[in-house]
Amino acid sequence: MAEAQDIQRVVEEIAEYFRQNPPGSRADGAPPGAPASTGAPRTVSTAPVDASRLAGHADLAPYIDHTLLKPEATREDVTRVAREAARHGFATVCVNSSHVATVAAVLEGSASVPIAVVGFPLGAALTSAKAYEAREAIRAGAREIDMVLNVGALKGRDYGLVLQDIAGVVEASGPLPVKVILETSLLTRDEKIAACVLARNAGAAFVKTSTGFSSGGATEEDVALMRQVVGDGVGVKASGGIRSAEDALRMIRAGANRLGASASVAIVSGQQSAAKY
Repeated sequence: MAEAQDIQRVVEEIAEYFRQNPPGSRADGAPPGAPASTGAPRTVSTAPVDASRLAGHADLAPYIDHTLLKPEATREDVTRVAREAARHGFATVCVNSSHVATVAAVLEGSASVPIAVVGFPLGAALTSAKAYEAREAIRAGAREIDMVLNVGALKGRDYGLVLQDIAGVVEASGPLPVKVILETSLLTRDEKIAACVLARNAGAAFVKTSTGFSSGGATEEDVALMRQVVGDGVGVKASGGIRSAEDALRMIRAGANRLGASASVAIVSGQQSAAKY
């Protein structure tokens, strides 16, 4: 009950903020946060996963975004990761936008699709820059976008900027799904709740815990809180520090329905990895 009351209090605080600081309208006349309507969206599941239905390590593969975001990653590195994804049946391959075209070419004809990160890893870029990067990444073959939230604006309670920043990327990416990276290790509990509420209202398909490049990664507590706030209509992606099948299952039981990991092959092989992300 206390958790529900906390969430309601933060929601009311955000509502009061917007009563006093109404955000401007979008150029097309739609309210800020309304997803762009440029065709049918790519279908992605947002509901929690019943972990009891996962019979073995390999069953985790469809829930994993196989990830390589290191700045020193080469074309050969991302090609290898894309081939691993196709071979193991991972949901996606998550890379920096400059590598999307390479990954898309390798994955052509497979069930795995490319993801591009946007405004990564700080989230402090202009909304126009994030939106441009999202459009260019999609033009290069990305089929999902993972954007980093403007952490400073959130901590400063500039909720209008946070909402419009997310909505701008959602609009630029439409009809493809956008995940919003909260960078939970930098946020208070109330800020995590606020970020989830704003991402949901801005039309995001998922909220995501971490970049893997800050002071901490996914925790069961954060995943459970995020799921409680967004409900079943928005997905929850746990990322950062998932190194084994046991780690992955803990996150799924907490409410995640997508996992970001560079240790993906180890996870589906029942091994333990020392990878950071």
